[in-house]
Order: sequence, then structure tokens, then C-alpha cells
Amino acid sequence: MPKLGVNIDHVATLRQLRGATFPDLRQAARLCEAAGADSIVAHLREDRRHIQDRDVRDLRREVCTRFNLEMSTVDEIVCIAAAIGPDQATLVPERRREVTTEGGLDMLRGQRKIGRVCRELKKRGIDVSVFIEPDLRHIKAARDMGVGTVELHTGAYASCLRGPQRRGQLKRLREAAEFARRHGLLVNAGHGLDYGNVGPVAAIEGIHELNIGYAIVCRAVFVGLQEAVRSMKRAIRAGGRQR
Repeated sequence: MPKLGVNIDHVATLRQLRGATFPDLRQAARLCEAAGADSIVAHLREDRRHIQDRDVRDLRREVCTRFNLEMSTVDEIVCIAAAIGPDQATLVPERRREVTTEGGLDMLRGQRKIGRVCRELKKRGIDVSVFIEPDLRHIKAARDMGVGTVELHTGAYASCLRGPQRRGQLKRLREAAEFARRHGLLVNAGHGLDYGNVGPVAAIEGIHELNIGYAIVCRAVFVGLQEAVRSMKRAIRAGGRQR
């Protein structure tokens, strides 16, 4: 059964809209863990649009499960990650004008830089994951680089309406997950997953963890954060039983 990593970036988005001191990310992390989250995810972006430097320091102290820091490969962010020592660092592409992360890392063109960052973080005892498209070439490049975990970008699947296109994207994810597992990699997945579409991804054999944030924070507006996390856990369990 896949685990659930809850991304709390958009709790910080609410806070930053007013430059306030609330909602408190530490409280959000506690509530998510109490509701069954297996890890807490936060993305320290270069433009600091939501998560701030102090947040990652606070979360490192607060999180009792696993703290997964999403991050780019720029030197400033790498230095911060090395200093605070999250349990896991997930390397993601980042463009200033994007609304959210668009697509996976290019493991073919960025091998030298990504490899250097991976080695630096691993020297600090930090598990490294790379956020990539479900593309066999990029998975192989990650393996050759010594990365232990890949997170498959599910955005193309999530954006498809039900029908042949979605089935095709799901098949692509399934084949990528199988290929990664055969090459000894741990397989996570995420991006655009919600309560309605998470089931088929949870049913993919070998998916270790699903990282989900926006859908959970949106539902929390109506039912509270803990119930939103519990509901997602139930949706993942229901999907996992379809294996």
C-alpha cells in the first residue's frame, strides 16, 4: 500500500498572502502526522513564494515522521539543505514564472549539475530523490547517477479526462514504475493527484509513496486538515486494494 507524503506549501501560501504569522506550518505538520501522513513535504523555492527559510528549520525540528524537502539544484538552496539535513531531498526543476512545478528534471542534459548536488547531499546523510517524467531514459540516468529514489511526475495523467488518453498515461506510469523497480530504485509519484484520480496510481505495483498537497489543503477548507488527510489515506487504500 503506498504511503502518503503531505505537501504543506499551500498552508504557507495562505500565510504569505497577508504576511501574517498564521496559519502555523508546525501545527499543520502535527495535524497531518496525527491523521496518518507518512511524511511532510515542503518546497523551498528560490523566490520564497510560500515556504521560507525559517519554515524548513522549524519543520526539521517538528516533523516526527520524515521531512522531505523539495528543492532546485541552485547553490544557495543546496547549502540550506545541507545545513538543516532533511530526511530526504527531492530535486525538482524550477522556473520563476510557473504557477507550480511543470514537468520533471532533465536527467540527460543536467547530468553533471544534478550528479554533483546528489553527491553533496548524500555525503550529509540525506536521501536523494529526483522528480522526473515517467521516461525510461531519465530513470536509467538517475540509476547511473547513484540516486536511490525517483518520483514519477503524474501531471500528464492527472490532466487527462477519463478515456484513452488517461489510460495511455497510466500505462506509461505503470511501465516506468516497473522499469525503475527492476533497476533497484524506490518509486514515488506525485503532481496533480486528487481524491478522484489517485486510486489508479495507488494501484500501480511497487509505488512506495504518493506526494499530494494542493487537493488536501483545498478539502481542508471545508472539512479540516486532519479529515482531509484521512480521506486521502482512505482513497489510497481503496486504490491499493485494486492491485
